[in-house]
Amino acid sequence: MSALMLDERTKPASGGRLVTAGGGAVTLPIDDFVERVRLRMTVNSVEPTPSAVLASVRAEPGAALLGEGTLRQVADRLIGEMIGAGGLAPLLADPAVTDVLVNGIEVWVDRGGGLRRATGQFGDASEVRRLAQRLAASAGRRLDDASPFVDAQLADGTRLHAVLPPIGREGPYLSLRTFRRQTFTMDELIARGTFDPGAARLLASIVAARIPFIVTGGTGTGKTTVLAALLSLSPPAERLVVVEDAAELRLAHPHVVALQSRLSNVEGAGEVTLRDLVRQALRMRPDRLVVGECRGAEIVDLLGALNTGHEGGAATLHANSPADVPARLEALGLLGGVPRAALHALIHPALRVVVHLQRDSDGTRYLSEICVLDAHPEQRTTVVLTAWRRGTGRAAAADQLEMLIDDRGVTPPRPSGPWRFVPGKGWQ
Repeated sequence: MSALMLDERTKPASGGRLVTAGGGAVTLPIDDFVERVRLRMTVNSVEPTPSAVLASVRAEPGAALLGEGTLRQVADRLIGEMIGAGGLAPLLADPAVTDVLVNGIEVWVDRGGGLRRATGQFGDASEVRRLAQRLAASAGRRLDDASPFVDAQLADGTRLHAVLPPIGREGPYLSLRTFRRQTFTMDELIARGTFDPGAARLLASIVAARIPFIVTGGTGTGKTTVLAALLSLSPPAERLVVVEDAAELRLAHPHVVALQSRLSNVEGAGEVTLRDLVRQALRMRPDRLVVGECRGAEIVDLLGALNTGHEGGAATLHANSPADVPARLEALGLLGGVPRAALHALIHPALRVVVHLQRDSDGTRYLSEICVLDAHPEQRTTVVLTAWRRGTGRAAAADQLEMLIDDRGVTPPRPSGPWRFVPGKGWQ
């Protein structure tokens, strides 16, 4: 018997049961009811708009006996499953959430203080699989048994990675990194404790002096956030050309040109790599060339550009410490076919400053060190010299960094006293 009547005070959840208002004489799992509506919409090729979903729910046999509140609850669930992020939608809409991870049916959330378990999102693994496949399809990617993993970017900028069984043994596994359009200013980062005013002045001077720099750190340390804040200090007359794998950098600047790489399609054609885009960017008259994240052979083209008059460039790089940066650059250079000695010959005149970030176990992100990249006296390796360190301020290479800033016509920041920053001129 499929005729149903539900008390409007009842709030069915995934896996729950629809019951009669009279005490349960007629019961039916809500999953069955939802699946019938979904199947009928698919067979009839109904576009899953909110109004069409609600109309389909009301047209289902027995739905006329349900309360209006229940019909809308069922419609909301279907809308979430068919055109939204399902049970993950409220989490992704939370401004505090940075990552949402799904292991089978378990959901974990990071709100900046480490991962915490969330509850009540999915009824079974098949629901997670459907969500993963739909999200992948919305990004133009294929996710099925023949192609069991996907890395894509959703329309709102959220980064999606998904793995299906049997590759994911206890899967499906979903990893969603949310995209926030907010760009933090230097003052806001100071207020958050990312760095102190003295470090902010030094960083702003580096930008004003057009010294090429690289922001380093581990995953989730805030490299993109800090890079965006620093580049937003660039003079308004400058043209910034940004190259990224995933569009994450949002700069508070009036002249930004953004390029994004593209994966190949199912036929294996149409790929556009970061290396391709760096070469194209050089023909676009950039005042500053920015690579969102160096992870491959594009480092060779970036270093080449910074060696041929394209000053003020910047990038981010995964590294556990500033001392690891030369080895990381070597590894990426080898991917581009550049020998170790030749790569170090490119590094010294190209990249001069490392801005290193860290993240504590409680989720706090902060500037750890500002370092100078210098050449070994034998010109065969690159050495990392600390100019500023959290907690102590000025370090051994502080004079060397200030000389770099001064040589480019910018006044280095004063250790104390009143000051104001003028873009392109430094501290006045």
